[in-house]
Amino acid sequence: MNINIYVEDNLGKKIKERAELLGKSRNSIIREAIKEWLQHHKANQWPTSVQKFKGVSDFPPFESHRSELTNPAEDPLK
Repeated sequence: MNINIYVEDNLGKKIKERAELLGKSRNSIIREAIKEWLQHHKANQWPTSVQKFKGVSDFPPFESHRSELTNPAEDPLK
């Protein structure tokens, strides 16, 4: 797939210099950078099985016992 990108002159010069230093093409440097970025910026998402989970039909709803809760005697964070 071809993608056109535009970078600032200074950044373009740095990419060109680094590519020449490493004996690589600018395109390979940019591909590597994109791959690395994608590996470190994965979408945090629940697995499909969790997203499709409808619950257990005979299990009481989570909120059904909220009225039975009492406040702690003292602040647990102190």
